[in-house]
Amino acid sequence: MSDSSQIPSLELHQLKVLSALGRGAKGVVFLVRDESSTGELFALKTTLKPKKLEHKHISFEQEVLRLSQHPLLPKLSGVLSTEKILGYAIDYCPGRDLNYLRKKQTEMMFSDGVIRFYAAELVIALEYLHQLGVVYRDLKPENVMIQENGHLMLVDFDLSTKLPPKPSSPQNTPVFKPNRSTNTNIFSFLSRCCRRNISSEDSVHPSHETHSFSKSNSFVGTEEYIAPEMLTGTGHDFSVDWWCLGIVLHEMLYGKTPFKGFNRKETFRRIMTYSPELVGEPTPLRDLIRKLLVKDPKRRISTVEIKGHDFFRGVDWENVMEIARPPFVPGPSDEKGMDVNKIDIEAFVQGVFEVKVDVDVQEDESHGFLIF
Repeated sequence: MSDSSQIPSLELHQLKVLSALGRGAKGVVFLVRDESSTGELFALKTTLKPKKLEHKHISFEQEVLRLSQHPLLPKLSGVLSTEKILGYAIDYCPGRDLNYLRKKQTEMMFSDGVIRFYAAELVIALEYLHQLGVVYRDLKPENVMIQENGHLMLVDFDLSTKLPPKPSSPQNTPVFKPNRSTNTNIFSFLSRCCRRNISSEDSVHPSHETHSFSKSNSFVGTEEYIAPEMLTGTGHDFSVDWWCLGIVLHEMLYGKTPFKGFNRKETFRRIMTYSPELVGEPTPLRDLIRKLLVKDPKRRISTVEIKGHDFFRGVDWENVMEIARPPFVPGPSDEKGMDVNKIDIEAFVQGVFEVKVDVDVQEDESHGFLIF
């Protein structure tokens, strides 16, 4: 585990705020430049100084960032603490999120080949977290960012929790090599291969977490992505992340999630009783989605089975992250045209979270993150 002393402290007066990127249930994210060092851009996630019960969630998220050393996960670059707010700086991803990218596509859907690339990177990232003992629990397109190089980055560990690490088989352990220039591109890769967040405070079950038998009994997530075992309160483990992956793949393929109802109760009823409608001829992708969305977690497809599935036939798992030309490469961020105003971070965060507002009216019903 990384020594916390290696993480630099940030000074509020040395941060130039370029824009407010968005807000979630408990935090506001700003695009900032640290003018005291190299002038590098960061995404600064901020929240009000937490109550005692909330502090463990913030501490855990920062601990995950310190612990993880992976190109598909954020790097903790600095920590900010004032009398009013807490914050930490992570990598800024100029390509925005996967949901934003999907909506830019024709008919707001991805092709099977593009889905294969992004799905492979999600599998790699989740497998790595599971080997650290981290259950992510909030996989959705809004939490999947596009880096400057076009590769994914999984962000926001507000709802993650710790279980005993999942053992890995030697043949499926991810291998991470230093970044290097290669001629590998997305085309050769493909040619080889034929919304509101729910925290424990909203729980319909007891809010305490237990980790006996390597399971958690807390009830968290985003409505349309919540696994059936979370709704029943019988305990859940790493397999909840594979259920969420199935929902995300369905959304990438069809442009919508499979179980969305007209309200939360109806959505939960559909999750528990409906089978996903996989319209179209049988394909490896539809078969994988069906196996990910098996309601019994004991029968749900496992990590090894996912990586060996026909949909990923021909994928070189050790070299996925070496691909030099992913489907979409946003390139470096350009500050020209940004509405750079002087933003008082502390006042901004206080204004968002100290005023009681009906967030449901302002949010998209299916997503829990507001974009400014």
